[in-house]
Amino acid sequence: MNQDLNTALEQPSVATEPIITPNTQPELPDKWLKNYLPMGVGQILSMLGSGLVHFALIWFITKETGSAITLLMATITGVLPRVILGPFAGALVDRWNRKLTMIISDGVIALATLLLAILFAIGKIQIWHVYAILFIRSVGAIFQGPAMSASITLMVPREHYTRLAGVSHAVDGIITIVSPPLGALLMSLLPIQAVIAVDIVTAAMAILLLFTVKIPQPPQQKSEKVATSIKTVLTDVKDGFAYVISWRGIFAAMIGGTLINMAATPSFSLLPLHVDQFFQKGSDGLAFLYSALGVGSILGGLALSVWGGFKRKILTIAMGIFSMGLCMLAFGFLPAQGYTVAIFLIAFFGIANVFANGPLSALFQDKIPSELQGRVFTVMGSLVQATVPIGLLIAAPIAEWLGISAWFIIGGIACVVLAIVMLLYKPMVTLDWQGPGGEIMPEYQDRV
Repeated sequence: MNQDLNTALEQPSVATEPIITPNTQPELPDKWLKNYLPMGVGQILSMLGSGLVHFALIWFITKETGSAITLLMATITGVLPRVILGPFAGALVDRWNRKLTMIISDGVIALATLLLAILFAIGKIQIWHVYAILFIRSVGAIFQGPAMSASITLMVPREHYTRLAGVSHAVDGIITIVSPPLGALLMSLLPIQAVIAVDIVTAAMAILLLFTVKIPQPPQQKSEKVATSIKTVLTDVKDGFAYVISWRGIFAAMIGGTLINMAATPSFSLLPLHVDQFFQKGSDGLAFLYSALGVGSILGGLALSVWGGFKRKILTIAMGIFSMGLCMLAFGFLPAQGYTVAIFLIAFFGIANVFANGPLSALFQDKIPSELQGRVFTVMGSLVQATVPIGLLIAAPIAEWLGISAWFIIGGIACVVLAIVMLLYKPMVTLDWQGPGGEIMPEYQDRV
């Protein structure tokens, strides 16, 4: 898994100084929780609307085509903007006003969704229209997501990062529980354009709530006016790549995540088709599985928010990834009559996913300087997602040949192997003890 690319840093980059600067948190707004809540509530509403759109479109494609290739193409359409544009979006987020970035991004997503609803309403919808709108929504998300993630470290005390991540995953779970059955119910009562239009309303509410929030800018942006040009953006992207590559532990974790995404993403992208053709269930059957995932996310999020995980976050992460692998392996070996067991396995997967991702995001937020987080987060996201289209393109013909279950088994094996490697590979297992750049902090030298 490890690829030693330190030679790429033989020439110093513009970001060399921030890389070795501790991540000191700026002064927080007064009554930080009261300030943060409107943004959090707005994003919950937006996520609910997006969940309804996702469910409606995925089931529409599943029933219209019944093709694994067509379904996976929808996933590829959503992934490509993150791979190609992600690093540039992150560099711009670090330079732009993050509050305004979130408002504009949410607005673009809402307008794209409105266009999709109109196409359904006038009966002119085609599959390529769905792909195009998914692409635009993904472009908006690659600005909105990093802007919000990078804002959290400027709005929330660092000692609450892990617990906030747990609460966030619990909320994600609630949305995952509510949106599929609500989507299935609404689709049985209303035309699909009406279901999709709910997302426009929730996006508008999220935008209005953002206007009430005070989001500080990083100290570097507050102390000087930062110019934006093609050259400076490209420099920032280069610095983001250099930062990730130079930190061996984070780079190795990112490579592991890349392999897991390549192996596991096709399985969950094909889950609607698996439910329809393997388990012989309808949209309600898919909704129950999604809701089970949400129940697991809630339980895992609540447990993580109360417990906080092991003192060393990397141990909680490894435990979560290992458990995810076991759930996927078991799911892959289920017979067609095992739908009920599948519900419980998906729920356990949701719990494990929170234990893997919650502490990981908290670890990155704590270690990476706030003025670099936008570009670093999006560079990492782009690199992790880069092989997903390859995995999806390989999965499509093989899934139609061997069955979708095979890809759950492959993803499960990848998770188990990564968890073991994380505990054996020194740059990864010591991440909690590392300072910015990957050096072991003096107070932990005797534990290495």
